[in-house]
Amino acid sequence: MPLIQSFHEVRFPTGIGLGSSGGPERRTEIVTLGSGFEQRNARWQNSRRRYEAGYGVKNLDELYAVISFFEERRGALFGFRYKDHLDWKSCAPMQVPTNLDQPIGTGDGVTDKFTLSKTYGTGSTTYARVVSKPVSGSLLLAVDGVASLVGTDYAIDYATGEIIFQPGSIPANGATITAGYLFDVPVRFASDQLSINLAAFEAGDIPSIPLVEIKT
Repeated sequence: MPLIQSFHEVRFPTGIGLGSSGGPERRTEIVTLGSGFEQRNARWQNSRRRYEAGYGVKNLDELYAVISFFEERRGALFGFRYKDHLDWKSCAPMQVPTNLDQPIGTGDGVTDKFTLSKTYGTGSTTYARVVSKPVSGSLLLAVDGVASLVGTDYAIDYATGEIIFQPGSIPANGATITAGYLFDVPVRFASDQLSINLAAFEAGDIPSIPLVEIKT
């Protein structure tokens, strides 16, 4: 049977992911000058997240669930969704999303498509991260602080994070579009091999299940 999708819209077992570790990674080139000063250059424009999901495996049944999930994804071949329990909302982890959380664009009276994003920091040094995998049914949207209705004012593609406004609801020139949502991180297995020593696992050794963020 041919396999044509590069990404599977399924989530890594959430209970296992809760015990994982990991976070954002950047690549900075650092050159130390003879004077002792440094020159630093960002090799990557965007951060990339890596996770170690093995820490969340508590028993053999959960380990078997990971093996099954790994085989379905054909190892590192197909991407999938991953819930980062530290960063999975448009707001802080302990807060409830609202339609005013994140600015995602400014209307010009013509543009009808916008992509979800999340901004980190304040002022001139903020970093805007594209959010391509919002959780289905979680999006809250507003234009100039007034709630917009899905299906009436706009449509959302939960596989890409793209918002499309209906002809009669295109944001006016200067209007601020804001959004609140839950989201997953698109990842893949970082290796084509799961190497598990059951004897060591029973003794308390944690298997390694590395995941790496991908662009979709």
